[in-house]
Amino acid sequence: MPPEPALGGPAVSAAFAPSRAILALPDGFFDEVEPARFPEHVLRFRNQRWAERVGLGALTDAEWTDAFARMQPLPGSLPQPLALRYHGHQFRAYNPDLGDGRGFLLAQLQDPVDGRLLDLGTKGSGTTPYSRGGDGRLTLKGGVRELLATEMLEALGVYTSKTFSLHETGEALWRGDEPSPTRSSVLVRLGHSHIRLGSFQRHAHQGRPDRVRALAEHVIEHYHPTLASASDPLRALYGEIARRTVTLCGQWMVAGFVHGVLNTDNMSILGLTIDYGPYGWVDNFDRGWTPNTTDAQGRRYRFGQQSQTDLQSLLGLLLALDALQPGLRNKLLQSLGMVGHRLLAHGQRASEPRCCQLDQHRSRRVVRPVGRFGEAHKVLASEHLWQIGEAIGLIDYKSVFADGRDHPIDRATGGPQRVEVKAMLR
Repeated sequence: MPPEPALGGPAVSAAFAPSRAILALPDGFFDEVEPARFPEHVLRFRNQRWAERVGLGALTDAEWTDAFARMQPLPGSLPQPLALRYHGHQFRAYNPDLGDGRGFLLAQLQDPVDGRLLDLGTKGSGTTPYSRGGDGRLTLKGGVRELLATEMLEALGVYTSKTFSLHETGEALWRGDEPSPTRSSVLVRLGHSHIRLGSFQRHAHQGRPDRVRALAEHVIEHYHPTLASASDPLRALYGEIARRTVTLCGQWMVAGFVHGVLNTDNMSILGLTIDYGPYGWVDNFDRGWTPNTTDAQGRRYRFGQQSQTDLQSLLGLLLALDALQPGLRNKLLQSLGMVGHRLLAHGQRASEPRCCQLDQHRSRRVVRPVGRFGEAHKVLASEHLWQIGEAIGLIDYKSVFADGRDHPIDRATGGPQRVEVKAMLR
């Protein structure tokens, strides 16, 4: 079935800058796929703030639904959705059967504010060659949970993908972990990249160093262009990915966030929080707590273990890059050693007495991201959180929360958005 005709007309503003950067990669990195056709398209959330920033704010609700529920191509961007190929370590066991299983890369565009490349990716948009028997759908509950998590983490200053759009789609889904039938949805994420550590692992596992190199060069060109002039670009790339991973882990630990599924296929090469599944926030300080019921016995992805899991994932990336040039492994090990002690320090500091002071604030700190931080501002700006963030050396909470202004890392204009959950679930 050919893709539906692309959107056109004046609704796409002059600020909209489409891209097809990923199509420059050679064969072997993605598959063209068809989006699902849903019986209903009820708009439940529209991220107008980010839509305005990227030149899509003038779309009518009907045009929005055409683009982000019917998946009609955006003008000048990708002509067909692409399911990305990758592998990954799941619960420390290598899985070669992964890839985009219920989502795809819908479009690419450039941020008109800072010029960075952005991806629009989906969740719940239908089956792909990597669905592994799944239905390719997303529950409405799952969509709302991701929306709340992305808004909360953005408000806390943690680097995260954005929930760009959420539609209810009129299907009855059966799930083993919640009352069924349950309502369906399709979600669109906005993020700086959907390339993962597992993207490199796939091609290394298949004995294709040419593809590993092509992907590394693509990442340097489009996401880290300053590294192209480094004396050893591959080592510089690895060091930058490691640094960003360390930074993100520190942000999670300070925020009390537990990702829940830290497989290498869920870890971004940009240190970006992606792929929200059974995430959670610690209600009381507990290094052993995990929100993932499938991880209840091993607790591999528990709160206090996230730093060690990240370190193991970076080792997996190191091995994927190893074959690209003689002597590279030792150089990458040196780079890993430079950040490894910081990752392990995150987990160690999580057991220090001053971190346990979070207990008295934990239930108050996890608040809805409404208004100008409100009570969250008072709690997050407390002195012990400043001390923890500055001790880790990753987050300057004084500058972030002292006057309630936007986070300097990655925020559109305006404060946290009001999320009306009751309206979505009527």
